[in-house]
Amino acid sequence: MRTQYNPKQNPRVIIIQKLYGKFFNDDAELIFPKHRFKKFIKDIVLGTIERNDLIKDEVKNYLSEDLQLTNLDKVFQIIIKSAIYELLYKHKTSTKIIIKEYLDASNFFLEDSQTKYLNAILDKIAKKIRSTNA
Repeated sequence: MRTQYNPKQNPRVIIIQKLYGKFFNDDAELIFPKHRFKKFIKDIVLGTIERNDLIKDEVKNYLSEDLQLTNLDKVFQIIIKSAIYELLYKHKTSTKIIIKEYLDASNFFLEDSQTKYLNAILDKIAKKIRSTNA
């Protein structure tokens, strides 16, 4: 059953939208309107863009036998990249919270079957990233 998400309320939905706009329209200007989580949103968006190549390397290191990032839906790619950024650089946020928040946000963009696949991928990569960076 799908839950309705209000993009104005969910910071990760906004993160996904901003990253999608920037990665697939390089001329897009990043504007961060007033939001109670504006600093968090801005940090994740800019950090993910800045470390895009490093994140792609992490995907190759941990998931190359499972998937090719470029073969995935563009929104799916964005969700994975931003989640990996958080797993790598936001150690105060627990793995379970990061995964749950991105799965909740993904319901706004993806089908249920894609969300289940995303859950499996994020769980696998989270275990690998957090165990090596702990």
